[in-house]
Amino acid sequence: MTQTQDLENTGIIVTGSSRGVGAATAQLLAQRGAGVVINYRQKAPRANKIVKQIEETGGKAVAVAADITTDEGRKAMIDAATDNFGGLKVLILNASGGMESDLGSDYAMQLNRDAQVSMLKAAAEVMEPGSQIVFVTSHQAHFIDDVPTMPEYEPVAKSKRAGEVALREHIPLLKEKGIGFVVVTADMIEGTITATLLNRLNPDAIESRRQAAGRLYTVEEFAEEIAALVGRDDLAVGHTEYVGGANDYFEQLKNK
Repeated sequence: MTQTQDLENTGIIVTGSSRGVGAATAQLLAQRGAGVVINYRQKAPRANKIVKQIEETGGKAVAVAADITTDEGRKAMIDAATDNFGGLKVLILNASGGMESDLGSDYAMQLNRDAQVSMLKAAAEVMEPGSQIVFVTSHQAHFIDDVPTMPEYEPVAKSKRAGEVALREHIPLLKEKGIGFVVVTADMIEGTITATLLNRLNPDAIESRRQAAGRLYTVEEFAEEIAALVGRDDLAVGHTEYVGGANDYFEQLKNK
C-alpha cells in the first residue's frame, strides 16, 4: 500500500533523533513525504545511518550535529530545515536526558527545561501559521508533582515536568502566531536507553511498571503515536495526548 504523502514539502526537526523513539518517528514522517532534520550531539555514524535508511526508501533527510542547549546548535537545526526543505513546519521536541553522571548536577534542568523553551522560541520566530510543535515526555515526569517515581529517575522527571510547565507558558504566544502545540506523554518505553539505564540501577524498574500499566509500548509503537499527531489541526493548543498506562496514574490521583 502506498504511503500517503500528506507531509510533502514539509520541513521537520526531530531533536535527539539518531536513535530510539526520535529516529523511529523521523522515519515515519519521512515516509509521508516530509524533509526531516536528524539531530544528534556526538554519534555521527548513527545519525548518518538513519539518513541513509530514509533516503534508500525515497525519503529526504539531513543529519545535523547540534547541541540543543546552545544557541549555535538550535540555529544549526533551524537553518538546516530552512536551507534544505524550504522552511520549518513541525518541531518535535524529543531530545531529553539528565541521567548522565559527567555533565553536572544542573544538566537535567538545562536540557529538559531551558533548552526546550529556547528551541521553541527560536523555532516560533520562523514558523508560519499552521505550523506545529510537539513536546515528548513521560508519565513519570508529567505526573511527578502528584505521583512519586523511582528515585533514580526523579531528577529527570522533575526537570522534564519543569520543561512542560515552562513550554505551556508560551501557549499565548503560539496561539497569536497560529502555531499548534501538543504534549505527548507515555509510560516507560521498552528498549530505550532510559529504560535500560533505569533497569541497570533498579532491576525491578521495567517489570514493576509493566505490571502496573498492563503492558509497555515499544519504541516503534510510541513513534507511531507521535507521528500520528503531526499534521492534525483538530487539537487544541496545549492538548495532552496520553499513550499507554495513564489510567494507573489517574487512579493514584483519584485516591490521594
